[in-house]
Amino acid sequence: MIVYITGCCGFIGSYISEYFLKAGFIVRGVDKMTYASDEGVLNMLQGYDNFYFEKKDINDLEFLYDCDFIINCAAESHVDNSIVSSDAFLKSNVNGVHRLLELIRLKGNYEMPTLIHFSTDEVYGDVKKGAATEESILNPSNPYAATKAAADQLILAWNRTYGVPYVIVRPTNNYGIGQNPEKLIPKTIKSFSFGKKIPLHQRGKPKRNWLHAYDTARAIDFIINDCVTKGTKNEIYNISGGFEQSNIDTVKKIAKLVYPKEDFSKDIKNYCNFDFKREGVDLRYSLNDSKLRKIGWTPEVSFDEELPGIVEHYSKYFVW
Repeated sequence: MIVYITGCCGFIGSYISEYFLKAGFIVRGVDKMTYASDEGVLNMLQGYDNFYFEKKDINDLEFLYDCDFIINCAAESHVDNSIVSSDAFLKSNVNGVHRLLELIRLKGNYEMPTLIHFSTDEVYGDVKKGAATEESILNPSNPYAATKAAADQLILAWNRTYGVPYVIVRPTNNYGIGQNPEKLIPKTIKSFSFGKKIPLHQRGKPKRNWLHAYDTARAIDFIINDCVTKGTKNEIYNISGGFEQSNIDTVKKIAKLVYPKEDFSKDIKNYCNFDFKREGVDLRYSLNDSKLRKIGWTPEVSFDEELPGIVEHYSKYFVW
């Protein structure tokens, strides 16, 4: 099996790349190596004989080698950055997907590879009650989510007009070692390690689902297997795992590990900066992932069991 993995040196892309390299796939990695890419990850991936790397923006790809799947993890993904300036998000998340779709379309005289595209739970917007299904209306609230929703719509249109095969996946918040410091968990760990307060918008009330990046990689494995064995394509899958908690509770769990002698059962305000507000914030994301579970996937990694090791790693080895 031959797969392209774009954004292979980013957080989720690196987990997926390593997973499929270990499974014996030939992986053609593509990454333009922005601030969110990891040179150490690239060095690790290049240790595999079945890994081939191209340093390039997906917008600048001129052709695709023959392959079975293109797993598109390349994206600008930090909401706060998109609010400050959306240009890079449009280029990567919309124009970049358009470029991939066109490259796949141009292979139509032969057999087009299937695009497995990473969208996000944020395309559904605020989910006040229950959980969004794959049929829920897209209602993005911020520029990042809007660019991801736009890409989803492009993929559906290229499938209907040109027959480009696809699978869209919409994962919830991922976590694990190797995540960029702009994200909540590593940012909290390092802020506490330096004795700094962690900025929490909306006083930490927003609720998020958390899924380890390894379980996300496993989900893609199940999807590919279903595509190969059953011919299942042109589908959308939510990837959740069902572990939901407020941001303030996530921070409290980290604080208890960094400051084990402190009591955070009632109050953590001395360790947080609640002045920060995010415009257009969604107070809750929630996904129904029963469709994915029907093909055999369930999460293996426990957030509470994994968190101590993550805190220890970032406390010792992480560099801003």
